[in-house]
Amino acid sequence: MEKKATERKGGKIKGTSRQQPQRKAKRAAASKSDAGQIVLISGNEACVEGALAAGLGFFAGYPITPATEISEVLSTRLPAVGGKFIQMEDEIASMAAIIGASIAGLKSMTATSGPGFSLMQENIGFGIIAEAPCVVVNVMRGGPSTGLPTNPSQGDVMQARWGRHGDHRIIVLCPNSVEECYTLTIKAFNFSEKYRTPVILLMDEVVAHMREKMTLPPESNIPVINRVKPSVPPEWHIPYENTPTGVPPMAAFGDGYRYHITGLVHDQHGFPTQRQDEIKEFQSRLTNKIEKARKELIMVETEFIDDAKVAVLSYGSTSRSARRAVTMARKGGSKAGIVRLLTLWPFPVRAVQRLSEHVDAIIVPEMNQGQLVGEVERHACGRCSVVPLNRYDGAMIEPEEILHTILEVE
Repeated sequence: MEKKATERKGGKIKGTSRQQPQRKAKRAAASKSDAGQIVLISGNEACVEGALAAGLGFFAGYPITPATEISEVLSTRLPAVGGKFIQMEDEIASMAAIIGASIAGLKSMTATSGPGFSLMQENIGFGIIAEAPCVVVNVMRGGPSTGLPTNPSQGDVMQARWGRHGDHRIIVLCPNSVEECYTLTIKAFNFSEKYRTPVILLMDEVVAHMREKMTLPPESNIPVINRVKPSVPPEWHIPYENTPTGVPPMAAFGDGYRYHITGLVHDQHGFPTQRQDEIKEFQSRLTNKIEKARKELIMVETEFIDDAKVAVLSYGSTSRSARRAVTMARKGGSKAGIVRLLTLWPFPVRAVQRLSEHVDAIIVPEMNQGQLVGEVERHACGRCSVVPLNRYDGAMIEPEEILHTILEVE
């Protein structure tokens, strides 16, 4: 029936047998395009695909394990689509370069690991105060210093939040799968562009190097947000205006909008100020534009939580072990649930508060000596016990370790 419907139009036979394979091929190609492309790739490669889908135009970086594949793949993929790739002399220069590219109007990104992330901190702070949107990928590895270059860790959680000096807010996303390396990279660019701020994608060695099957969606299905540009003539433009959203439009250098950029606290025109009212207004705006967006920025997934007495709160690759442990505990009759954080910062305060009100214990497994557990304790406010489960010997926390802790605290 399908063949007849394709061949007949107005009661007449259209085409010949020679044309049929061509039509079938076109239909198959269209179907593939509509459904997306199924690929087997690593987390680092998925991050590249996500960045390109989001509109990446400039990448600057310095190779470092376990993030090197991001640079390697982009060195060929980005120029092929008209973007710019530069291998810099170090991570300090890399961060400076992507800020410059952002100011010039391009979506920009860098990728690194622990030691390089440390070197980037001052310029990330400059990106925050200059409100230059960009994405920083940190593939965590064991530290400090050179540490364990090829081993997983979650030791940069608090550095991602507080690595810069001074009061500030930061957006930090944390994937646990290859697919999320793709989707959260796109979200990182969208959040960065929408709120004019650097966004950190906090991956780890396990997520970066494992391979999984995923579907790359058609371009038409990918939500892409671009920065708001000025809608007024250059002479009317106020570059750091306190708008209702707290996010001023951003003009690219070279588009005729001349304005001053500085790492000093500045007034609405970009010039340094010592006026206390202007200082407070500026600092408050930087904070409030993130705080007001918490509902959009904070992403939390829960499972088996309705009747749970014990909850496992986890993030990144550790959450994969946590889910397996909770599934095993459930099969054994335990009332365990799982809470997974896709957004680490801003911290999901309300989610933890609500959780602490109806469970007896929250277990926090981390590949460090205890970092996010402190935030959980702070917002649980003693309503339930908070149990850290830490491993920092260069290996993943196994499901059996989490299961053992679940059974212990029940």
